[in-house]
Amino acid sequence: MTVHTHPHEAEHVHPHSFGVPQSLSRRTLLTGMVAGFGVALCGSLIKPGEVSAAGSVVKLPGFSAFSSSVKTLKSGQYYLVESTGLPLHNMMIGITNWQQQVPVPQPYSGSNAWKIPVSPKPAATPISTKNNLFRGAIALAADGVPIFNALNNRGEDSYLIGELDKWGGHCGRADDYHYHVAPLHLSPKVGATKPIAYALDGYPLYGALEPDGSTMKKLDSLNGHIYKGKYHYHGTNTYPYINGGMYGQVTVKEGQVDPQPMARPFRSDGQPLSGAKITDFARSGDSKFALTYTFNGGEYLIDYTATLQSVEMTFTDPSGKQSRETYTRK
Repeated sequence: MTVHTHPHEAEHVHPHSFGVPQSLSRRTLLTGMVAGFGVALCGSLIKPGEVSAAGSVVKLPGFSAFSSSVKTLKSGQYYLVESTGLPLHNMMIGITNWQQQVPVPQPYSGSNAWKIPVSPKPAATPISTKNNLFRGAIALAADGVPIFNALNNRGEDSYLIGELDKWGGHCGRADDYHYHVAPLHLSPKVGATKPIAYALDGYPLYGALEPDGSTMKKLDSLNGHIYKGKYHYHGTNTYPYINGGMYGQVTVKEGQVDPQPMARPFRSDGQPLSGAKITDFARSGDSKFALTYTFNGGEYLIDYTATLQSVEMTFTDPSGKQSRETYTRK
């Protein structure tokens, strides 16, 4: 096979491309998943890691709708959220500007669980994602998938330059799946008046409606507002799409919110595969996946098995020739 290094974007910066008709609006695309693409639950439930974080199990609005694949606990000043980082809906289809990453489960559990402040507090000076937080996640979706800055580290709108799949996500350097726009398609699952995500400062992020079911009111530059005495963000179909920064107090280290889990690469990263288009993605159970893409007129297939311990990949080129790679994850 001539192309099989399958690089990854550096420092979680993600080029994107939607393979959808221009006539589809973002609202149609990202909120119509249940009817069109589905929130397609896989046959086998995705389970968080076996080693759980220390804390008492709690229910959090939004996350509770995904209790089969996301676990929420409370420990001291944080809610701890465990997941594999893989959504229950499908992934990757429609990407036409691909960095050659594929989704694999991540060890977001135990001491590497997501931490969301229990009692968020307004910051003296809010942080904007226009000039900060270009690394790591800025929020966590209700299905346990991280959400990254809508802008990459070159300051480009990731959605507009086209690197995302039909659900607004793709994979980073560690083959870690994440969103770059609001997962509005989760609203039917969590409920129209429940959060679809939480920013890492602790404030919830809602969809198109206010928590009381009324029409969304005017938003500030961070895509949020104080409503009935409480601050929250909203997901929208225009920039910044998600929380446009951190209204609440956070610690920033090396350009990202701290603390947050680590997603360690298990193979070297590389360059985008110009001209490739992902046409299909299938999954079987918790660990077996198959990604199909076209490149230079030919169809390629990547069959792989990915666990928290290892990744085994088989690459098939248009002639049927195969090559294999096996990685041990650290």
